[in-house]
Amino acid sequence: MVGVVKSAKPSKQRLSLFKAPLHRRHRLLNAKLSKELIGKLGVKRLPVRTEDVVKILRGDWAGHEGKVVKVNYDDLRIHVDGVTVKKADGTPVFYPIHPSNVMIIKLDLSDKMRKRIIERRKGVVGEVEEELKEVEVKKEEKPS
Repeated sequence: MVGVVKSAKPSKQRLSLFKAPLHRRHRLLNAKLSKELIGKLGVKRLPVRTEDVVKILRGDWAGHEGKVVKVNYDDLRIHVDGVTVKKADGTPVFYPIHPSNVMIIKLDLSDKMRKRIIERRKGVVGEVEEELKEVEVKKEEKPS
């Protein structure tokens, strides 16, 4: 999943996950996009960043929408505004949520690199769709 580990042992898989460098952890923090964003951008999922607005789909906080306050690369979790629990002394702390349990509703496109990533992924998807259409056209022409 995260590297060149070819082992089926769960302990080695977990070890590779925990020891993964940041550029690989970044890819593990992907979340799916809403249907509107998929139609608009042509991309199905992107890494979660701060300032993105997400909707929580699973767990006790399901249905809650909020802005991403922090992305924790060490724990592979995100913190969403308004999703807090109280500690024993009464101070509120953010509840960590795995990005697979959220859906991005609104993207923060202030970063030029993120726009380039979307364009690059969109281009690859577009090329594959065009190739599939060409193959289908060729298949239809052969029987006649």
